[in-house]
Amino acid sequence: MIHRLRSAVRRTYRRAVDLSHPARSPLGSAVVNCVVYRDGVRQDGVRSVEEAVRRVRKSGGFVWIGLHEPEEKEFAGLAELFGLHPLAVEDAVHAHQRPKLEQYDDVLFAVFKTVRYVEHAELTATSEVVDTGELMAFTGPDFVITIRHGGHGSLGPLREALESEPEQLVKGPSAVLHAIADHVVDDYLAATEAVQDDLDAIETAVFSEQGHRSDVGRIYQLKRELLELKRAVAPLGRPLQRLASEPMPIIAAEIRAYFRDVADHLTRVTEQVASYDTLLDSILQAHLAQVTVAQNEDMRKITAWAAIIAVPTMVCGVYGMNFENMPELRWTYGYPMVLGVMAVACFVIHRGFRRNGWL
Repeated sequence: MIHRLRSAVRRTYRRAVDLSHPARSPLGSAVVNCVVYRDGVRQDGVRSVEEAVRRVRKSGGFVWIGLHEPEEKEFAGLAELFGLHPLAVEDAVHAHQRPKLEQYDDVLFAVFKTVRYVEHAELTATSEVVDTGELMAFTGPDFVITIRHGGHGSLGPLREALESEPEQLVKGPSAVLHAIADHVVDDYLAATEAVQDDLDAIETAVFSEQGHRSDVGRIYQLKRELLELKRAVAPLGRPLQRLASEPMPIIAAEIRAYFRDVADHLTRVTEQVASYDTLLDSILQAHLAQVTVAQNEDMRKITAWAAIIAVPTMVCGVYGMNFENMPELRWTYGYPMVLGVMAVACFVIHRGFRRNGWL
């Protein structure tokens, strides 16, 4: 079942998705979609949020309301209609929350960090590798309210995929919450696999003969982006473990097993991100060692040439003191002899440095 749902999500992403819906809430334009589901089937003819709630509480089923970056005034009516806790409402509106799971009476409030890999031709010291957003979900006995912050992480394809699997939707709001968690973690997997290509490119560049010192900027940039990915992924582990193991009235017993599967996938992502960070540390240390070795080689060459040049400098300095009684000063071949001695001395020193690998 879960594998079919994931395949349906991927197929839906490949085609354009219209997120509009004829049922626009009078609460504001932040409402992207408002749909009633009964027996796993989407019910048409819903004109407002209030009407959707009346139909659900009269005939059964649940309502799924999707919002995008609502303001306080836009969300206040929904909060009052569904009896949402003020603290959770404040977190949902203002965003910038860590992934977490909180329970207020019979309502669960879950926060997820969404992640999208940013395509780029080549990783530079200023490239953006991952872009993060936020997704909140209120899950009650007969409703699901999702609030999305950021320019990505649309749930339109996920909604269509769920509607193609009514046997999953019939399990109620907890099935939607599971699908959202599974969707978010699948995006984590896709992002970490894409980051692997950047990591391989940096590793190849550092250990190639053409490796240069500017690679350190790219390494630090990728480490910063990995840190952002880690902040999105790591804190979600505890909420998923709670959903998978703790009995909760909102979560159907058969759904808990599905949350365990999502938690396993998240563990895989967390381990991948940790291994990437460790590998980047090793690459950075290797690169710094290469820079140090190159600097030492440069210093040895400079020292060797300075030693060679010191010989003629010393001889010329001695003869430049203009004493009367200098060796071979009055001899016809004295000048060529001194030049020859300097040349031979420089050659011998140069050859010694070459043998020792300094030149």
